[in-house]
Amino acid sequence: MAEQPGIPQWSRGRASRQAHADLPEGTVEEEHGRDGFDGPASHLYRLHPPTGWSSIDGPLRPHALDTSGLADDGDGLPTALLENAELRISFWARPAGTPDWFFRDADGDVVYFVHDGSGTLETEYGPLSLRPGDYLVVPRGTTHRIAAHTPVRLLAIEALEGRISLPDRGLLGRHALFDPAVIEVPEPEPIDQAGEFEIRVRRSDEVTRVRYPFHPFDVVGWKGDLAPMRLNVEDFRPVVSPRYHLPPSAHTTFVGAGFVVATFAPRPLESDPDVLRLPFYHRNIDVDEVIFYHRGEFFSRAGIGEGMMTFHPAGIHHGPQPKAVERSRQRGPGGFADEVAVNVDARRPLTLTAAGEKLDLAGYAESWR
Repeated sequence: MAEQPGIPQWSRGRASRQAHADLPEGTVEEEHGRDGFDGPASHLYRLHPPTGWSSIDGPLRPHALDTSGLADDGDGLPTALLENAELRISFWARPAGTPDWFFRDADGDVVYFVHDGSGTLETEYGPLSLRPGDYLVVPRGTTHRIAAHTPVRLLAIEALEGRISLPDRGLLGRHALFDPAVIEVPEPEPIDQAGEFEIRVRRSDEVTRVRYPFHPFDVVGWKGDLAPMRLNVEDFRPVVSPRYHLPPSAHTTFVGAGFVVATFAPRPLESDPDVLRLPFYHRNIDVDEVIFYHRGEFFSRAGIGEGMMTFHPAGIHHGPQPKAVERSRQRGPGGFADEVAVNVDARRPLTLTAAGEKLDLAGYAESWR
């Protein structure tokens, strides 16, 4: 029989028969994998957690950013925090009210995730209401603006290459995770109004201002398969298993060129007493990992609050912190993960911007001691 790619062919020393279950006594499990949990992998059974370093210094040091340090800016565009040639991760703090200008991102499709606030995403296709937990997908080149009923804080994920699409759900079927029927698209609300209307168009991080003598939302109808979309995390139904800890890739929500976006939504934890209930230690060598923490109790992290973002470059181990491990042991099998977080895995190395460095929390890399 021919060997199947990705199927383990060897076992040496003391090892578990199945990944993430029945670990040899006195060991912790580490996954050394490729291709974002989808490629070849081995599991190493260690005597000590691989995150138990005494110190770490250099460009691969893990980071935690506190976005509460970004003030509302009524006249600014999203603040870039992390970026590479394919992806830009930003945060946008909008005060209450409606700006007297419009935004068109010519750099790429953007996924806005609403962290705080309420209001309306106004677009030339029509309006979409927004509230916490909303994903708002705005195609490249769409004229839009945020009309905020209360101050709004948004995570922005931009696809600088290609486009944002839905994932292939494979054997689970196309209705897994969320039925495409729950995705909302706007109904046109044309505005026939004279005046002076400014559109700010961003391309290659530069802004061009275009002014019209009529309102840009004068669209009376549209048809096609390209439009702004809205999906709330309450409509996301995560796939879970009582006897196997599923990797983040099982929660993939959107796919871009060189990155994926996954949603960690409230879900029951594994009930089998011999199965790991926390994310396994891993050094997923092909991707940089970013997690934005929206709300709840983040069961694999201690000292991380709502509105924070962690950044783990590829090459350095990831895994639960000691306090999270102890909390899991005290709870025992089963339980519930009451958390909402947005995970972005990027193929190319991400770089902290100057604005991102200002939000960096000191001491995060030492929090596994």
